[in-house]
Amino acid sequence: MRIKSRVLGALAVAVTLIVAGLITASPARPAALTEVTNFGANPTNLRMHLYVPGNVRARPPILVAVHYCTGSGPAFHSGTEFASLADRYGFVVIYPSATRSGSCFDVSSPQALRHDGGSDPVGIVSMVRYVQQRNNGDPDRVYVTGSSSGAMMTNVLLGAYPDVFKAGAAFAGVPFGCFATTDGSGWNSSCANGTLIRTPQQWGDLVRAAYPGYSGPRPRMQVWHGTQDDTLRYPNFTEEIKQWTDVHGLGQTPTSTDRPRSNWTRTRYGTAVEAISLDGVGHNIPGGGMAALAIEFLGLDDGGGPTSSPTVTPTPSGACRVTYTMNSWNTGFTAAVTITNTGTATVGGWSLAFALPAGQTVTSAWNAAVSPASGDVTARDAGYNATIPPGGSATFGFQATHNGNTAEPASFTLDGSACEVA
Repeated sequence: MRIKSRVLGALAVAVTLIVAGLITASPARPAALTEVTNFGANPTNLRMHLYVPGNVRARPPILVAVHYCTGSGPAFHSGTEFASLADRYGFVVIYPSATRSGSCFDVSSPQALRHDGGSDPVGIVSMVRYVQQRNNGDPDRVYVTGSSSGAMMTNVLLGAYPDVFKAGAAFAGVPFGCFATTDGSGWNSSCANGTLIRTPQQWGDLVRAAYPGYSGPRPRMQVWHGTQDDTLRYPNFTEEIKQWTDVHGLGQTPTSTDRPRSNWTRTRYGTAVEAISLDGVGHNIPGGGMAALAIEFLGLDDGGGPTSSPTVTPTPSGACRVTYTMNSWNTGFTAAVTITNTGTATVGGWSLAFALPAGQTVTSAWNAAVSPASGDVTARDAGYNATIPPGGSATFGFQATHNGNTAEPASFTLDGSACEVA
């Protein structure tokens, strides 16, 4: 009895000191990146690293974060903000590592592009199953994100495993099936260069064919792309939008647009598809603040995912300034065009006319409709970007071919009024 009384007394003193702040309770278990082996079917011998934050939830969501070519899971862990966001919100992060030459993931073989077909996707899904079983991961809250090769894998996993993944965020990727090859090669130049153009239904059919007979819900998708990406060129951004809006039965006209940052243009297609265009940005993303916006879209911040914003209403136009930036290669180029309203009245329902130099032909455009394909062309707003307030701007772009002439248009006319050329 005397020993029991001493123990109880010591406990009471300890509790009193903790409450008074004179001593502290034991801290939460520190988080560390750990490698997991023998996690299940793994036909290509991928490596798996797992990050479990110290404040992990009892039934944690799972995020698969997939690295770029030449990268690794640990490098993607240390070089991105996903782990710190996991610390904040209590989800777990799986970091797969590719093992083939170049450390790129298989997004091109027939096996990878078919549900349970084999190759890297099977190994990644095994990692998810392992975390569900060993870490009590929530099977209804599994998400994927990635950059470059990892963004391509994000598209592949959402396309081939809609029964596993609820949503994804792809940074500088290409549509599902765009990199498909049949000769064993892992590289598809026409896709990488942005010249593989299909209709929304054609892109959507590739996704639907990956899992024949599947009739359940499809994952939500967020895509990011820099206008100056010279590795996986910017037209892939538009093709991804085509694909995932068709998969969800949505039209090509955004339901809302806004600017999270001055050079970020975000368009939304209902709540299922979101696209962020990064003006003047190259291939090396995600950068600062992008991961947080992806986590918000996925709903890992428990904010419930995206909400729609009101659409804009056209109003009368004013004076203007145009910035025209070209990124050329041997037989083609992309052009990024920014229209700035330098007047005092709001621009609305705009059309920008200019003459393409001889030998240049437009093959695709984004954030505007451009016609005809050559000669004297006119770019018309896409509806969601019709309004430009005083001091504001609208950005669109296009891809074109050339015959060696990479000159820029000499002048621009907005709604019949000449613009200053920056």
